[in-house]
Amino acid sequence: MPTTPPDAAELLRSAGLRVTRPRTAVIEVLHVIPHSPADDVATAARERLGRVSRQAVYDVLHALHAAGLVRRIEPAGSPARYELATGDNHHHLVCRRCGALADVDCALGQAPCLEPPQTHGYAVDEAEVVFWGTCPDCTADTQAADTQTADTQAADTQAADEQTADEPRSRPTDSPDHPIRTA
Repeated sequence: MPTTPPDAAELLRSAGLRVTRPRTAVIEVLHVIPHSPADDVATAARERLGRVSRQAVYDVLHALHAAGLVRRIEPAGSPARYELATGDNHHHLVCRRCGALADVDCALGQAPCLEPPQTHGYAVDEAEVVFWGTCPDCTADTQAADTQTADTQAADTQAADEQTADEPRSRPTDSPDHPIRTA
């Protein structure tokens, strides 16, 4: 993600698009919160503008994507996410548990970073790689939950052992229902 905010008006003009408040707001939102689903972009744009319909934001995202200003990321099983196009052909890490998304540099440092063994006549200009795993927060939560579960199981086992040790042991023949009674 670029560290300085882009000049939204200049980006729009350079792509041959009209400069509008919703388009400018969407670009500004994506600079601040990349990897956002359209609904989150709409909410943040509405906070900036006061009023903008969800459909208007979807239309803006579509126009910016078609113009090459926005990149659409579609992790399997998740809503599409959007980020400003940076032209660096970076890839993404996706958390299987919470859906968090993080940028990761291109595997070989230049686009396209993966050359297919056969192009079948295609002019390859991009390689999209998505790495899947568990983010640090979810890993820590899982480890904490595993530790808590193990501690709970150990305490339950200890309590059961203590209860069993305190119970008097009786012989089976001491039961009034037992066919052989001792006198």
